[in-house]
Amino acid sequence: MDLDQFDIQILEILQQDNMTSQRDIGDKIGLSAAAVQRRIKKMREEKVITADISVINPEEVASQILLFVEIELDTDKIEFIDEIKSTFSKIPQIQQCYYVTGEVDFVLVMVVNNMREYESLTRKLFFSNSNIRRFKTFVNMHTVKTGLQIPLPKKDFK
Repeated sequence: MDLDQFDIQILEILQQDNMTSQRDIGDKIGLSAAAVQRRIKKMREEKVITADISVINPEEVASQILLFVEIELDTDKIEFIDEIKSTFSKIPQIQQCYYVTGEVDFVLVMVVNNMREYESLTRKLFFSNSNIRRFKTFVNMHTVKTGLQIPLPKKDFK
């Protein structure tokens, strides 16, 4: 989808607060509420906007542990990579999974209730998988910044 200046402005507002009314968005960018609604609908259909969610502060809900895990595979055969991608995507404790270049193959962002739960997951996901050569875990001590906002391109619109 080719985004114009209005689409970019709508996305910037929605990234700050997706509960902003279409009327308020329209007032800020110079469009009618109906035009904003049509644009948002199209961006959802085109998968520019993939979800409307509430971001929950885990520290307010429960005492949870945030972990970063590097995974190194034994073999890089595509069928093993696809299999592990599928496995990781089904585990609710894995919030984010990145297939990366460099010395490791995957980087996971995980949230668990306690280390006992993490140990159980390591047995199930890592130790029992013969294609995982090694994994390395980093435990978050303090979250300095989190965000889901995507820096949007600043085009020279005419």
